[in-house]
Amino acid sequence: MSTTTKPTSAETRKARDSMKSTWRTADKSSWLPHHWILELLAIHPTNQDQKIPVFKKTDPLPVLPHSESHKWVLTHALAPLVLQQIYCWYTGHNLSPLFAFLLYTSSYHLNGILEFHMLRKLVHKYGTLDGDKHERDQVPDASVTNTVHSLIATALIRPAMAVMLTYKTSQQPISLSPWIIVEIGVYGVVLDFFFYWYHRTMHEVDGLWQYHRTHHLTKHPTPLLTLMADHEQEVFDIAIIPLLTFVTMKLIGFPMGFYEFWICQQYVVFSELVGHSGVRIYSRPPSTNTPIMKLFEAELLIEDHDLHHRQGYRKSMNYGKQTKLWDIIFGTTGPRYETLPEHFDWDNKVRLTYGL
Repeated sequence: MSTTTKPTSAETRKARDSMKSTWRTADKSSWLPHHWILELLAIHPTNQDQKIPVFKKTDPLPVLPHSESHKWVLTHALAPLVLQQIYCWYTGHNLSPLFAFLLYTSSYHLNGILEFHMLRKLVHKYGTLDGDKHERDQVPDASVTNTVHSLIATALIRPAMAVMLTYKTSQQPISLSPWIIVEIGVYGVVLDFFFYWYHRTMHEVDGLWQYHRTHHLTKHPTPLLTLMADHEQEVFDIAIIPLLTFVTMKLIGFPMGFYEFWICQQYVVFSELVGHSGVRIYSRPPSTNTPIMKLFEAELLIEDHDLHHRQGYRKSMNYGKQTKLWDIIFGTTGPRYETLPEHFDWDNKVRLTYGL
């Protein structure tokens, strides 16, 4: 009579923590629905049949113009507002909260997918940071299901929260407050304050690291691996930090209506995904606070968060994800190696793609 030995808790943990990713080359008959979702949406960080250029750390870096990032975010953020306003003019009625939720949830999903596609094209054209040492991590075999669940949850909960907190049928998109120009800049700084301290606490306080360690299994992250996290971290990332930011903005006195909240969130999402892409370009998060951040040398670059993953553990650096402001103020910045001013190739401008 044969017996089977149950895996120990250490063995189970090791299997769950494995970054081995072989599922994309496996027989597709073994795939589950979650594998097919990632495949059909084509949101992989790289194409299997396409090479990624490799550069030395001292090679010139192409420059992504700030205006190009603003144009990309605003084009995709304003699209559902335009559709809704046309509907209002045509019917004489506004969308109900339910249909507003459906429209903006669909837009959230579509915008994210388009950004995944755009970033993959940049990676194959311009290479990745530390690419001469290590390839980018792929979604691990053990994390495909959780990654897809996180993808769906993020794109459902954030629009739902915005609708519940701020949506009013009496306000059409054309009522968008001119304060949005200021709100975009302040929102990113306020959100990053809460994110900075929550993030740093997860690293440095005994007992909390266990809720953040999964996200740090990747040392060379990709946009999809933004979503690889424990449930406790997901709750903060998806809901609590945006909620604290929204309440703070209202207490400061900003209107923060539904449409302003939506646009601010789209700026944040853009920066989150770019910040995990590792693409080897000079790029700063688009924001209306850029002149102030530049004055204090507090602009966040892709390499900052990349190094946070690559070199950080219980004690780390570069905790911010929208700016370096709070890292500078609280003394947790780290050095850069590739994105140095002398490496920027100002004649080589990066252009972002818009289609699938």
